[in-house]
Amino acid sequence: MTRVDVLILGAGAAGLMCAIEAGKRGRSVLVIDHARRAADKIRISGGGRCNFTNIHASPANFLSENPRFCVSALKRYTPADFLKLVDSHRIPWHEKTLGQLFCDDSAQDIITMLLTEMDKAGGTLWLETGFTDISKPDDRFVVETARGRVEATSLVVATGGPSIPKMGATGIGYEIARRFGLKVVPPRPALVPLTFSDANKALCQKLAGVSVDAVVRFGKTAFREGLLFTHRGLSGPSILQISSYWREGQPISVDLAPGTDVFAALKEARQAQGRQDIRTAVGHILPRRLAEELATEYGLGGRLADLSDKVLRQTADRLNAWSLLPAGTEGYRTAEVTLGGVDTDELSSRTMAATRVPGLFFIGEVVDVTGHLGGFNFQWAWASGHAAGQSV
Repeated sequence: MTRVDVLILGAGAAGLMCAIEAGKRGRSVLVIDHARRAADKIRISGGGRCNFTNIHASPANFLSENPRFCVSALKRYTPADFLKLVDSHRIPWHEKTLGQLFCDDSAQDIITMLLTEMDKAGGTLWLETGFTDISKPDDRFVVETARGRVEATSLVVATGGPSIPKMGATGIGYEIARRFGLKVVPPRPALVPLTFSDANKALCQKLAGVSVDAVVRFGKTAFREGLLFTHRGLSGPSILQISSYWREGQPISVDLAPGTDVFAALKEARQAQGRQDIRTAVGHILPRRLAEELATEYGLGGRLADLSDKVLRQTADRLNAWSLLPAGTEGYRTAEVTLGGVDTDELSSRTMAATRVPGLFFIGEVVDVTGHLGGFNFQWAWASGHAAGQSV
């Protein structure tokens, strides 16, 4: 029998942050995780350099059934607060585009920092430790683990979502929530490549490896970032971002030449160099390989001087507003995060505690709060872990 004040399920970003803050308050803390190593999602993030936060993080960068739920935690633990911790450990970092902060060296620097801080705060970590049952017979939680029974006054669920299952990710956090009668917003993959099953799949296969700056839209939401053609469909930051908003059976719109009025450019080229083939003109706007494949796909050809405004307009629409109907996504296998999760109506936005189950907390990805690409999901992990750590 092991008795602690706080038992945290999950040694990821949110779980470790919560352990640190709870330990600082003098609470006895135990973190358990079934994995062989702590924080594997941190380890692989940012190409191994960990995009650990974004200096522009605000509630506008998060999706949830209740968009205001994240406000309290994000205000009380900001990117500047986490950066202060990083600097105190003398971890070199740099800013990439759009406020994204990365380690200069390795994501392991962030993991080591968190484990060092947790150890300093008196926390204990059990790895390769699964659990088989959770109950609350009285005012304490009882968890049966591979190392024996653990009793705790507070139970924190920081198990993440089912994205990237090859790393052992599961939806166990949702099962725990339901076991205690809490509602769960149906989860689905987010920040994930889109796939196609029609002629566009064949086109994407031909263009696999080609990347271009693009604006991708779904409804009123748009992102301008890189787009990458793959053997299955489309990927790249702009596609990953829009995937969190896209709904099955509905098209997306892609502007392959953002900032360029293609119709006006083609009309100008027709006037200046009327003998030029339209394929050549499009090749001055888009990467050559992309221009050639699109011209072949849509049967574009002929001298500009011989083409009407209607033909130029049709060509421009395909470049500035290319409508595509995705067949689906690549699923949890490649999704960076999971949309949905424990319904925020069940939780306190200040403490992350379940309002109907005293002592039960949910933090990080398992909660129905999902950030944009670019360090926002880590900031939610730090902020929600910090919020719970002040209350457990």
